Amino acid sequence: MKKYDVVVVGAGNAGLSAALHLILNGKKPLLIEQHNLPGGCASGFRRGRFEIEPSLHELCDVGPLDNPGEVRNLLEGYGVNNIEWVRCPDCFRVISKYSDGSPMDVVMPEGIEEFKQAMEKYVPGCRAKMDELFELFDEILAGIGYISASNGHADSAVLKEKYPNLLRTGAYPTKKVFDAMKIPQKAQDILSTYWAYLGVDMEHLSFIHYAAMVHKYVSRGAYIPTHTSHEISLKMLERYRELGGESWFNCRAEKFLFDGDRICGVETNMGTIECDYVLANINSDIVYGKMVPADLVPDRLKKLSTARKQNHSARMFTAYFCCDVPYQELGITHYNTFLMGTADSKKEYDNMNGGYDTNEYGIFLCYNVANPKASPEGTCICSLTTMGVPADWDDLPMDQYVPFKEKTVQKLLDIVKEKMGVDLTGHIEECVTASPWTFARYLGTPEGSVYGHEVNEWDGMMPRLMMLSTDYPVKGVRPMGADGPRGDGYSAAYICGQLMAKLALKDLAEGGNN
Repeated sequence: MKKYDVVVVGAGNAGLSAALHLILNGKKPLLIEQHNLPGGCASGFRRGRFEIEPSLHELCDVGPLDNPGEVRNLLEGYGVNNIEWVRCPDCFRVISKYSDGSPMDVVMPEGIEEFKQAMEKYVPGCRAKMDELFELFDEILAGIGYISASNGHADSAVLKEKYPNLLRTGAYPTKKVFDAMKIPQKAQDILSTYWAYLGVDMEHLSFIHYAAMVHKYVSRGAYIPTHTSHEISLKMLERYRELGGESWFNCRAEKFLFDGDRICGVETNMGTIECDYVLANINSDIVYGKMVPADLVPDRLKKLSTARKQNHSARMFTAYFCCDVPYQELGITHYNTFLMGTADSKKEYDNMNGGYDTNEYGIFLCYNVANPKASPEGTCICSLTTMGVPADWDDLPMDQYVPFKEKTVQKLLDIVKEKMGVDLTGHIEECVTASPWTFARYLGTPEGSVYGHEVNEWDGMMPRLMMLSTDYPVKGVRPMGADGPRGDGYSAAYICGQLMAKLALKDLAEGGNN
């Protein structure tokens, strides 16, 4: 086999992004993928006459043509500019209870000014605090951009001068920052709705990561591709091949090979591939625990893995419902509805991790509200996602697997009927479920944890970005993706892939050391 500059392992979001950046910068990469299709989570599947989106709820930081976000700019920079985007209406609807126990049914619009006005309507007197909060968001986002551009070598003097509040808030969870700013509790309850998109409650969720995500959703809106997220993956792969990129599918990486302490190849089920560098779209615990020789893994990484072991984030359970009537007939009014027992995120997180009996959380989507082309005329597709926990699934006997899935689906349907007044029963033409075991099987992630490790206060975006120059000590190997420095989510994964490709180019130019 011929030798490659870089082997990119995994054709998920980060892998596709990294491969495109490398080939556009003159390198000869090989993209390998164990599945027969690209995308990972960004895929699609069919049941009957329906094409179903497996994971994407909404993509932030795309932005309109006149106000493009980082993801739109990234894709257009790659030459991937033929995706048919649909803008999602509103930021979210949330049905829950405020922390004081009073009922909560809130719809938050996109657009910074509109969002602030809605906050003032629901929580009179909070407008000044919202102005202050969004000013802080602006500074945080600018500071993150500076750190990312520095490739792990940010100048502390620049940070102190231009982004002092980034440093002040960088080590704190979101709840502490909100309390320090004296944001009213009901306003905090509304603002905390997005916590589940990162899988960490507000008392532990890194404020930096929260700020970056919310600012992007509110300022530029959210988008989905017309033809599921697989449209993005296929068009990224098509562009990579147009540029002369080589890709192998049904090719599973089994271990990384070293000449001394430097990477020299990848052993796969299709043979050994020689290379000078590897970018692995694989959970870091698997990379360092199974694919790299133990004597090359320094104690620091072993300690980090041990510290993170209990912090695998968000094991998803999703039910997909393809219904034989339009969404209007079902009484569905919004694209994205968060259903929570309480707006107190810590209580909700604890209830979720308590297992089936205490978990009442769900995110309900109806794709047709945003995209009329999501399903055949006269039908609609909905999904309902909650988060599973190891207590429910790890020791579940195989003969109880299907009955427990069915029991969980029924509970979710009951929650939708009770809280939204929407009864899907009797109109479900196709129903598919994906448990944490499903995600573990298709993605190869520990315990089906699609988000990698939790982006909490000590292991959030800020410390990960600041450690770019020290957290990758195995020469020529860099894990990336949801478990990378930008954390979880589609947008973060695309950006992480590009960032890691930039660092690989730098390492290769300096002789392969990192």
